[in-house]
Amino acid sequence: MAVNLATIESVTKVYGTRALLDGVSLGVSEGDRIGVVGRNGDGKTTLIRMLAKLEEPDGGRITHSGGLQMAVLTQHDSLDPKATIRQEVIAGRADHEWLGDARIRDIVQGLFGGLDLPGFELGLDTVIAPLSGGERRRIALAKLLLGEHDLVVLDEPTNHLDVEGIAWLARHLQLRRSALVCVTHDRWFLDQVCTRMWDVQRGEVHEYEGGYSDYVFARAERSRIEATEEQKRQNLARKELAWLRRGAPARTSKPRYRIEAANALIADVPEPRDKSELMKFANARLGRTVFELEDVTVKAGPKLLLENLTFNLGPGDRIGLLGVNGAGKTSLLRAMQAAYATDGDVQPASGVIKVGKTVRLAYLSQEIAELDPATRVLQAVEQVRGRVDLGKGREMSAGQLCEQFGFGKDKQWTPVGDLSGGERRRLQLLRLLMDEPNVLFLDEPTNDLDIETLNQLEDLLDGWPGSMVVISHDRFFIERTTDTVHALLGDKKLRMLPNGVDEYLERRARMAEQAAPALAPAAAAKPAGDTRAQKKEMQKLERQIAKLDQQESKLHSQLAEHAADFSKVAELDAQLRKVKEEKEELELAWLELAEEV
Repeated sequence: MAVNLATIESVTKVYGTRALLDGVSLGVSEGDRIGVVGRNGDGKTTLIRMLAKLEEPDGGRITHSGGLQMAVLTQHDSLDPKATIRQEVIAGRADHEWLGDARIRDIVQGLFGGLDLPGFELGLDTVIAPLSGGERRRIALAKLLLGEHDLVVLDEPTNHLDVEGIAWLARHLQLRRSALVCVTHDRWFLDQVCTRMWDVQRGEVHEYEGGYSDYVFARAERSRIEATEEQKRQNLARKELAWLRRGAPARTSKPRYRIEAANALIADVPEPRDKSELMKFANARLGRTVFELEDVTVKAGPKLLLENLTFNLGPGDRIGLLGVNGAGKTSLLRAMQAAYATDGDVQPASGVIKVGKTVRLAYLSQEIAELDPATRVLQAVEQVRGRVDLGKGREMSAGQLCEQFGFGKDKQWTPVGDLSGGERRRLQLLRLLMDEPNVLFLDEPTNDLDIETLNQLEDLLDGWPGSMVVISHDRFFIERTTDTVHALLGDKKLRMLPNGVDEYLERRARMAEQAAPALAPAAAAKPAGDTRAQKKEMQKLERQIAKLDQQESKLHSQLAEHAADFSKVAELDAQLRKVKEEKEELELAWLELAEEV
């Protein structure tokens, strides 16, 4: 019989006048692998913080078994900024000791891409203080995983990891003996790792057996039996259920539920996308030419990212774009956007980008454009358009689309300045779609979005008739919304991968195996004097980047301080963008030197 590790008994947590959790009772036992899902703001992080005794409940109690060894990854790390990565992660182990430990080697390679920590100027001896939030988070995760624990609690562990890093983490946690409680919006990761689900909704927590796919089945069946969920939620659950069941292979591996009854739910649900109908519609809206690239070379500062690229984005094409960090995914989209924005006057370093005359491009970047903080949500959407044509005879008002994206009637009158990061991301997406584009570039669109919002976005994109390029580390989103996958593998070329994300991971693994034997001889053959100048220049760049980091933090503070002054916000936002651009150029130069070293 499994030993109980932690218990939540009749716990209540109130913020203001709202009961975030109301009389919740749960337990975690040995061997449990629990995924925690729910809307942003419904209490997922609060729940696991109370489970870890980092936050006190207003009512009820939390108990841990005697001698429980627990490790927690929170949204904010507790790393010593003055320490090096070696001091925090390797913790005094001699090189021969940790290099001889297969488990430590696997964790370092899996999270940092190599034992020499490529991307960190001094490898393990890099000081933590000037590092980005994403880099610090990987260090904190590595430090946690190197320990032995009875229970591991992780809050968004896949943030700042690429597709390869997420796949590695899933494999690592599958083999780990620790019990696990994990908050994440990555549905593929939940399916790979978890055997139970906690769904946090409106003060309650519903428990389900199995991973994410099994949870979708059970939720749909529960809605059918109770018949109390609103019609919109039922339809979304049925559509996602149809998608999961029609996948190849079917994503659920645990026949715990009445599959026959579940299948009856989707008997009349069509395929998520009618590709031939959408293609006809896209041709009518776009004509034959969308984006055509001929012998294009793309650079970021002095760094050569893509060379002699010939590529065609046709009407109705839905492409997922994968690639290693720094390979040029975002730079490629920016080059295409620049050609569109200037009617072809701005072209890449060499080659030609042709843009169709009927193209209406919407580009969702990773940065959230600032709006007047005093503007209400509905007003911000209606500034673009009052109604939107979603194709296939579907039309929605600004208010209806707001509701579909989680902005209820009350929330529609909330000032933009009071929205959370995830809510602002949703608003940014809404405004893009209201402008009725026929070409979408989405750069990490899933950042800060909860699973329910992701489902709603996917549902909208199913019937959207146009061309689309998606950059994302969310494997489920890529597979759900696109038809083909292209990849930048770091060799300055773009390849179409017929087998999608699986083929990408296989190719990257083969490249790592081929490179590994050559690393040691190459390093030994290179005289120390050849790298001294590069390292000195890298240190100089690092100091400049650290100064820009300080400027960026200061500007963020000033933006918060002057949130009600629209003209001041606009001025500060322009300064912030300039600092970010300068910082990006320096980081690319630093990466180029790091590769040479």
